[in-house]
Amino acid sequence: MTDHSAFTYVCQNAQQAALLHSSADALEWDERTNMPVSAGDYRADQVSYLRGLAHQRRTEQKYRDYLEELFQKIDPVKEQDHTSITIMQLHRDLQRDIKLSTALVERSAKLTVKGQQVWDTARKNNCFDHFKSILSEIVSLKREIGDRLREETERTRYEALIDEYEPEATVKQIDELFSQLRRPLVALIKEVQASGNRPKRELFQQALPVSIQRQLSRDVAVAIGFDFNRGRLDETSHPFCTTLGPHDCRILTRYDPQDLGTGLFGTMHEAGHGMYEQGLNTEAFGLPAGSYCSLGIHESQSRMWENQVGRSQSFWKWITPKLKDLFPDQYAQATAEELYFAANDVYPSLIRVEADEATYNLHIIIRYDIEKKLIEGSLDVNEVQDEWNARYHADLGVEVDHERNGVLQDVHWSAGLFGYFPTYTIGNLIAAQLFYSAQETIPALDQKISEGSFDELLQWTRDTVHQHGRSLNSEQIVQKSTGMLLSPEYLVQYLREKLESLYEL
Repeated sequence: MTDHSAFTYVCQNAQQAALLHSSADALEWDERTNMPVSAGDYRADQVSYLRGLAHQRRTEQKYRDYLEELFQKIDPVKEQDHTSITIMQLHRDLQRDIKLSTALVERSAKLTVKGQQVWDTARKNNCFDHFKSILSEIVSLKREIGDRLREETERTRYEALIDEYEPEATVKQIDELFSQLRRPLVALIKEVQASGNRPKRELFQQALPVSIQRQLSRDVAVAIGFDFNRGRLDETSHPFCTTLGPHDCRILTRYDPQDLGTGLFGTMHEAGHGMYEQGLNTEAFGLPAGSYCSLGIHESQSRMWENQVGRSQSFWKWITPKLKDLFPDQYAQATAEELYFAANDVYPSLIRVEADEATYNLHIIIRYDIEKKLIEGSLDVNEVQDEWNARYHADLGVEVDHERNGVLQDVHWSAGLFGYFPTYTIGNLIAAQLFYSAQETIPALDQKISEGSFDELLQWTRDTVHQHGRSLNSEQIVQKSTGMLLSPEYLVQYLREKLESLYEL
């Protein structure tokens, strides 16, 4: 077979595996939105079967032989054309895939689908004991997977799991970034808490009909650039974004009838994810050029729209008249400045997805520390709740009131997503650095946002981030788009400048 024919076969095989994975994703989306409760066991079997078929496709001998043959003929250092990059990235994926048996992949898929169902019930019933047993199974399985993936490498078990979400990241690198970020954040939070200035929190926390919140969320998603011809917005217990095909991106949020921020910021966050997915190369769906780079980069897109845009003074100048029209009884007398201040209320709290920008990363560091201990074996599932509650008391000064507001608040561990949490803070760091560069590049960006003109910012992210897919790694994307290596200083500077002004520090 010629190199051209072999490359064609390899790409077709990878895209056929993507067909199977996206079909399983569609079933999981349905599970989180519409599926009858009693259908859970069979749904787990369906997803497990499809994930197993996809794994078989991605590890079949003919595919392996052709891909290895193609890989041996390129120079990874010198050759950076589309074909060479595709071969290198698929070969990298293959090295992970062949370390896992189809039976293990199927077992993982089945267990984590069930895990999410058990977690959902446990969360609704406010009962961590109901979740402990299956969480222990999931942790044990992820330890086994981590051990398989770290074979013939110098990685730890936890690093092998992180690699799926943030390729090549190490615990040492993450620990250093988090340490450099944590110190100035804690100092800034203390300054804010000591300030006599406080926003009118009640502007966000009042009765707001969910039906009207839905309209607001959709209007904002459309305005910032989410394409509803290629996606949709639904509701679930834990917001997320999933892509079921090159023109089928599903974003999900949730609403609180007593809190404006829950639905609005949740929608902007997931729309940011969705716009990244919609900006990828549709013809290369299932191939590196049409796939997201890393979850740190993915999170940078969602957090930038949620925070750098959604919590900006310019954004609240634009959205305030819309709030007055939609909620005249609640916002007739509110000013854009008051709402902007309320959107940046800094206070230690229990819920990660509703946390302010300054305290948010402390939530992530707690989860990162706990899951790292769980996977490496120095913490038992029976100790997780006490560890969680103690860390929230020590790090944020808050007491966990209900289990659903504590260790049961996140879906990630039930879905087996160990190694995912640190990418949220990595994404925050990247978002701040990217937005700084965007402001330097796009003339009068703040004014354009205040006028509801978001097109240039979206196009800038298309050009600097989305179009590359996995052709560049996250470090290359950050350096190429900002001219600098990733640094916590941009997030710290961004937060300090904003909060010093608002709280008169």
